[in-house]
Amino acid sequence: MNILVLNCGSSSLKFQIIETDLEIIEKNADQQKAKGLVERIGGQSLINFQATGRPTLKQATALRDHRAALDYVIRWIISSESQVPGIRSLADIHAVGHRVVHGAEKFTKSVLIDDVVIRGIEDCIDLAPLHNPANLKGIYAAREVMGPGVPQVAVFDTGFHSTMPETSYLYAIPYQLYRRHKIRRYGFHGTSHRYVAYRYRQLTGKDLESTNIITIHLGNGCSACAIKHGASINTSMGLTPLEGLVMGTRGGDLDPSVIEFLAHKEAMSLNEIDALLNKQSGLLGLSGLTNDMRDLLAEEQEHQDRRAKLAIDIFCLRVKKYIGAYLAEMGGADAIVFTGGIGENSVPIRQRICSGLEWLGIDLDEEANNQLYGGKEGEAGKENSRVKIFVIPTNEELLIARDTARSVRNAPRRW
Repeated sequence: MNILVLNCGSSSLKFQIIETDLEIIEKNADQQKAKGLVERIGGQSLINFQATGRPTLKQATALRDHRAALDYVIRWIISSESQVPGIRSLADIHAVGHRVVHGAEKFTKSVLIDDVVIRGIEDCIDLAPLHNPANLKGIYAAREVMGPGVPQVAVFDTGFHSTMPETSYLYAIPYQLYRRHKIRRYGFHGTSHRYVAYRYRQLTGKDLESTNIITIHLGNGCSACAIKHGASINTSMGLTPLEGLVMGTRGGDLDPSVIEFLAHKEAMSLNEIDALLNKQSGLLGLSGLTNDMRDLLAEEQEHQDRRAKLAIDIFCLRVKKYIGAYLAEMGGADAIVFTGGIGENSVPIRQRICSGLEWLGIDLDEEANNQLYGGKEGEAGKENSRVKIFVIPTNEELLIARDTARSVRNAPRRW
């Protein structure tokens, strides 16, 4: 099966074409055939497409909405110009898999999309007002462009964390607020945490029951996850992706009274405070320079910028805090797995996070750590490190494609 994987933002559309099926999954022989990104939808859009093994196409064109963007993507995929192997017409795309951020308690696993599922995703908009409407745009666009005969599957960021116990997902607020409004921890980056846990089992030969690890997804968005017996038992993001670790522009954990304080002292509205916490905080807010960790590390090294160093130090300390908390909650772990753009590529950030944790059995090997970047995977810990340290590039698109194939074939999820 050729699966079109879509990840839609408010003004962007990211895609991959992945060939997979039940037999291919068993052989671990999935093939990425094309990928691309459309940005600034609604105006002069920026196009970046590439068929595997072919030169990248870069151009700009006016695309008024997600339907027009998807139509443009499909026409390129099936064109002779793209040379995507095995795809010459719309009929060669057999299913569409969508990343959907929030499934709340309605959706704990990936599902075939029908009108009932769409209404369920719409019901979750209050919990993810920035994300679910954009994901729905992709679903509506695919229905229009691909037609009703092409099956579509929703893969939820929150799904992997549905195994958390009440002790992890409930907030200590009046219980009736949970009953009435479902205010609780949901967690995000579930497809990433789930994929790297699967890949860890492949690399180590462990089965699901004996998988006890802490996964750390560090990118512009950051989250940690405690995985015991192969299932998520706790994670750092909460009702929304704002809680937890310091991120690119999100502040992470915060005393809620700061919101009231800002409203009084700065005469800020709730919308203004929400924008400040989501878009002006984190690494950007602390440094006053940028949300890009690469630039902050360069500023620290080249100019000894105090606030760049401060932002990096707080970022790393928050990760350490969650590692310690999850080790205590789990009664220890077999490994820590770093993933995401920063986690996969930033040698100094991994070193700073692990530094001082040797007494917990987390012992980084400097030479091994220095070799792991740019898509490489492997162990970064010393041979005698009691808690192993892995760097595993995430592949959320592959997981979405595989879940789509399983859902279409009505096959059970194995990981």
